[in-house]
Amino acid sequence: MRNSFLALFIIGVCSFAYAQNSDGSANQEAERFPVFPKCQSVATTELQDCFYNEVQEFVFQNFVVPEHLLKNNFKTVVKVLFEVDSKGQFKVIYVNALDEDLVLESKRVFAKFPKINPSTYNGKAVYSKYNISFSIPLKSSETIAAEALVKASIIPTNEKPLTELDSIVYHKYTNPEFESHLNIPFSHSYYAQFDGSMNQVGSNNHTASKPYTYQEVSKYYNLKAVNEKLKKQTAGWWSRKLFNENMVQIQGEGYWFTLNPIFDLQLGKATNSDASYTYVNTRALNFKGGLGKQLNFTTTVFESQGRFADYYNNYAKSIAPAGGNPAIIPGMGIAKGFKTDSFDFPLAEANITYAPSKSIDLQLGYGRNFIGDGYRSLLESDGASPYPYFKINTNFWKIKYTNTYMWLKDVRPEVTLERTYATKFMANHYLSWNVSNKLNLGFFESVIWTNTNDRGFDASFVNPIIFYRSVEFASSSRTGNALLSLTYKYKWSNQINLYGQFLLDEFSIGDIKKGDNSWKNKYGYQLGVKYYNAFHVDNLLLQLEYNHVRPYVYSHSDPLTNYGHNNQSIGHQWGGNFKEFVAIGRYHQGRYYADAKMTIGTRGLDFDTSTNAFNYGGNIYKDYDLNRPFNSGVKVGQGNKTAVFIADIQGGYLVNPSTNLKVFGSYIYRSFDPSQNTATAFNQSTNWFTIGLRSDVFNWYFDY
Repeated sequence: MRNSFLALFIIGVCSFAYAQNSDGSANQEAERFPVFPKCQSVATTELQDCFYNEVQEFVFQNFVVPEHLLKNNFKTVVKVLFEVDSKGQFKVIYVNALDEDLVLESKRVFAKFPKINPSTYNGKAVYSKYNISFSIPLKSSETIAAEALVKASIIPTNEKPLTELDSIVYHKYTNPEFESHLNIPFSHSYYAQFDGSMNQVGSNNHTASKPYTYQEVSKYYNLKAVNEKLKKQTAGWWSRKLFNENMVQIQGEGYWFTLNPIFDLQLGKATNSDASYTYVNTRALNFKGGLGKQLNFTTTVFESQGRFADYYNNYAKSIAPAGGNPAIIPGMGIAKGFKTDSFDFPLAEANITYAPSKSIDLQLGYGRNFIGDGYRSLLESDGASPYPYFKINTNFWKIKYTNTYMWLKDVRPEVTLERTYATKFMANHYLSWNVSNKLNLGFFESVIWTNTNDRGFDASFVNPIIFYRSVEFASSSRTGNALLSLTYKYKWSNQINLYGQFLLDEFSIGDIKKGDNSWKNKYGYQLGVKYYNAFHVDNLLLQLEYNHVRPYVYSHSDPLTNYGHNNQSIGHQWGGNFKEFVAIGRYHQGRYYADAKMTIGTRGLDFDTSTNAFNYGGNIYKDYDLNRPFNSGVKVGQGNKTAVFIADIQGGYLVNPSTNLKVFGSYIYRSFDPSQNTATAFNQSTNWFTIGLRSDVFNWYFDY
């Protein structure tokens, strides 16, 4: 019975009805009901009644009530959801009845309906959905009309039943999200498909601030056309939902929404692991939609369990929060123990976007953001857990100006009071300027502060055009941390783009002049190049990237105001004191895709032993004023110098483009070789094979 009610609910929200204007007249120009032969001379305003009367009469004349029901004087109501296609043919979609014989008889009767003139929308023939209810014992349309007249004569005018719900109009779903202000879920693999189109010479767009909205991308890459081209030729409801469409998709007058199940199901095997297999078991539900052209929303609720390769499990445990929970899954959030050796990590993301004009959109969300044109970002990456944020995007002339206000957490035991984690705040702005057809420059500034002295969310930083560093200097002495950055992108041609970032955390001009590599010179930089349609192979993207971050970058004299959230870096996931080279290749053709990535890096880790407890600048959650081994001669790789090599290969097939559902196989090889083995850093090599089915709606980062 529960399933029947659920089915009825789905029928109710998916069925087609006819709309009326506020004055009660039919929308004659836009909508026209299907026309039976007997209704051809009927006025347009009366077509709806004529259509339903003819359907009711046909059912009355042809429906045969099963004998065993007649003998028992069985009384019930049968509800039928059906469609009339663009050729005027009837087809049953769903029947709700208490007896299976009634379901079969309903399908038989509707299969006998004659072909009629189809419904039209703006003069074009379209398919449409309707629902009808008829009672057992059956009644003719004349009997029903007579009963309605009697009932209407009895009920006072002010108590006549309303028909507003039955008058709601539903249109054929046309994928309106592809032209909306809704955010496109950020996945490196998916974004690579339109990255080349977004980075053509002469285009006046801004590609560093992510995620993009569909409206931003649609100007340069026709997502709707690509989606239509990928559709399989199939007619069955289940096959359409599996390969082409959203599970539930509704479009009406000035609104639309979709509802989809989201899956991330992975099964794998990792070497040098006590567990017999690795897995991820994620089930989620995504609801998104739009109200008018200015307001869009999306929310996804995830329920996940998993067990990973040992190196990843160990890292997750090493950043465990206060309070007894065993781990934080990078990019996901705090995990509970599940069974004996797995994690349970629930997650929720949401965003609501309001665009009052072409130049401004406002976003309130719970999720992650990214700034940069590379695989990594030194400014703001999506490798940390989701967080609440408010974002303002302003786009005019050659400028895009992004302000983001974020509410972050520090979950270390030393700042946790009464089982409540410490709150910190971040405000940043990023100005992207298209200097010429080929050159883009970006200017980034960020400040982090805490609730010291009940400071709360400091209104000093609400002004989106103010210089944060000067305000932070005036607002606090030691409880704030400001960073500056410069980004660039140069479009050498439509095929080759150069990009980079320079991050300045802190520096001393006097120490720079000395040339002695002072610890105070805290900076990092990124250099990268992308090659689109490489070697004239369509849809082949090749990318090279070098990242270099000096010791003590992202850290602070008060660890609470470091550049982190939930024991993870908001910038580069490795924290400070490293250099890294990344080579990436991505290819897609139709529904098939392949990605390959190689990472070669050097990290300077701490020994954390009784004989060597120095802070070498890699751990951003340590006070940089305590236990520094050197004040000068500070270089990348100092401390427990560790060589990292990671190869990651993945290939698969796109099952459903509407949900970016993919079936895939992947292989990761990781070599981790410190100069000295410690309790947390030791020589280890891992081979990790995985197969799975997942909706590619966020990035998994396994390259730690």
